Amino acid sequence: MDDRLRRWRLVLGGGDADGTGFAPQGADARMDEALAALYEGEQDRTGGLGASAPRVARWLGDIRSYFPSTVVQVMQRDAIERLNLTRLLLEPEMLEAIEPDVHLVGTLLSLNRVMPDESRESARAVVRKVVGELQRRLTERTRSAIAGALDRTARTHRPKRAADIDWDRTIRVNLRHYLPDRRTLVPSTLVGYARRQSAVRREVVLCVDQSGSMAASVVYSGVFGAVLASMRSLKTSLVVFDTAVVDLTDQLHDPVEVLFGTQLGGGTDINRAVAYSHELITRPRDSIFILISDLFEGGVRQDMLRRISAMTQAGVQVIVLLALSDEGAPFYDHDNAAALAALGVPAFACTPDAFPDLMAAAIQRQDLTQWKERHLG
Repeated sequence: MDDRLRRWRLVLGGGDADGTGFAPQGADARMDEALAALYEGEQDRTGGLGASAPRVARWLGDIRSYFPSTVVQVMQRDAIERLNLTRLLLEPEMLEAIEPDVHLVGTLLSLNRVMPDESRESARAVVRKVVGELQRRLTERTRSAIAGALDRTARTHRPKRAADIDWDRTIRVNLRHYLPDRRTLVPSTLVGYARRQSAVRREVVLCVDQSGSMAASVVYSGVFGAVLASMRSLKTSLVVFDTAVVDLTDQLHDPVEVLFGTQLGGGTDINRAVAYSHELITRPRDSIFILISDLFEGGVRQDMLRRISAMTQAGVQVIVLLALSDEGAPFYDHDNAAALAALGVPAFACTPDAFPDLMAAAIQRQDLTQWKERHLG
């Protein structure tokens, strides 16, 4: 009962109206102070933390001591939004005290152009830590899923050498030809791997909207772009856009450089980005074009739809992701999403953990609308 009262007291924040009668002591009192600094005082939200970077840095240290990292990340985001602490993120001591996550990286990238030199290295360290964690989490699964998909698309029923035969699949295919009396399987059909030198290198173009609402998607796209670029079986390009288009392909060896090459915020010209991306595709039937955008078009809408239609008709596998993040479907242009669906192009949000399987399905030319229903609901 005391623990329930304690929890309610910390939620309600004290005062005459909380009704718990519970008085926090020790660590609970310090937790209560940290919560009050952020969430109490609707009229004067900056009163609890002030505008001092050292004071905010101490508060960040306190919440890391008293709350789990998932709660710390929520409180940090709330502090940035509610208390307008964006400017203080440019202070090196703030960056050293803060708990890094994808959303913080997005905020730092949006401040990239106004960041003083003394803060830049601290910001890079934060970004590098988050990128490293994402790479460890996502790289192996992405490579495995894509390599498996490429293997399945490179099957042949006329393997040239015994070493090219996939015996497991060959046995499965020929089980109906088993002769029980002779305890023998007759391999009337062979299943093997195509010779590597004849395998077609797939082209992948990631085209990423860098408007402010797409910050988390930009971060994940940079990491996945680097992973895909490291695979010799793929030729990967990364294009980011607002009203201008920037090709970051030559920086894919270092995802931190990729992210600092973006410029979050500004307008959106999807049509111009699609036109540039189309020029990068040399073998349409062996290419996957992934547009990551909320589809709010500031350019010429009809031209954008016409260009995407031309891509699909040429044989390009076109995918539109409304978000590549853990937050689910964002606020997006439903009319443009419906227009794309009418062209046979699915538009949906995708989590980072599902993205490797999505790439595998695209390589195998699966129906992505059905894939989405099975995997994302």
